[in-house]
Amino acid sequence: MKKKLSVIVPSYNEEKAIPYFYEEITKISKEMNYLDFEYIFVDDGSSDNTLSVIKDYAKKDKRVRFISFSRNFGKEAGILAGLEYSKGDYVTIMDADLQDPPELLEEMYHLIKDEGYDCVGTRRVTRKGEPPIRSFFARMFYKIINKLSDIEMVDGARDYRLMTRQVVDSIISIKEYNRYSKGIFSFVGFKTKWLEYENIKRVAGESKWSFWKLFIYALDGITAFSTLPLVFSAVLGFIFFILAFIIILFIVFRTIVFGDPVAGWPSLVCIILFLSGVQLFSIGVIGQYLSKTYLETKNRPVYIVKETEEK
Repeated sequence: MKKKLSVIVPSYNEEKAIPYFYEEITKISKEMNYLDFEYIFVDDGSSDNTLSVIKDYAKKDKRVRFISFSRNFGKEAGILAGLEYSKGDYVTIMDADLQDPPELLEEMYHLIKDEGYDCVGTRRVTRKGEPPIRSFFARMFYKIINKLSDIEMVDGARDYRLMTRQVVDSIISIKEYNRYSKGIFSFVGFKTKWLEYENIKRVAGESKWSFWKLFIYALDGITAFSTLPLVFSAVLGFIFFILAFIIILFIVFRTIVFGDPVAGWPSLVCIILFLSGVQLFSIGVIGQYLSKTYLETKNRPVYIVKETEEK
């Protein structure tokens, strides 16, 4: 009996890209005819005709399955829904824009099957085609998070990976509301092989990730897998407490010896503004962690399903 491979495709406003993706993944499935395929498209509350396009493919191809959310919940929710919905012995996550080359799937499968890996991930070795400032901040993010976190996150790592069912079940077992999949993939461990490839441009449509969205996503990743910013905030507060104490002693000594001149208010204003900024920064760091805790305690669902191909 053939084993099954589930292909999860989180999709948000990808009506132009999906036909290209379907054509390519169908070619790969014919080449890998020793496996049964299922294609799980997760419509993340798209405002275009993404769901209609998926439904058309589902009518003519029984391998096509879909989940449609009640609204846009984000890619992390789409990944989780696809993993929970998948039935395959092997599971992969791919973007519909073909920036994740489907032709790597066969090599990924043989690395798991023949060499004993539990997961085969992919990483981009170049960011050709991206704005330079975006590439710079992406590299900086990986440097920062690897210094702050106990788990290693590979620079350029994509969500595109092939996993065994054991790895998938381990990921699903992590019941977090604030999800950062790249960190979760690293957290669960298992024997992982990395395949490298050069950056590939989108086949159609436009990226849904603005610089601001990527920045917020990076902050989510740091706060999800490291508490060091809280430690940094506390250390910063302690340092300025010591400095303030030293300055107070200096002022008292100067007043006793030299009197109390009025001059010096500009420097005093600068010091107040600077310390106020440090305090606001520290409160902001604490607020980030508090907000995550608040959302976790609400116990809201990560996503809400509106319809699937079954109902």
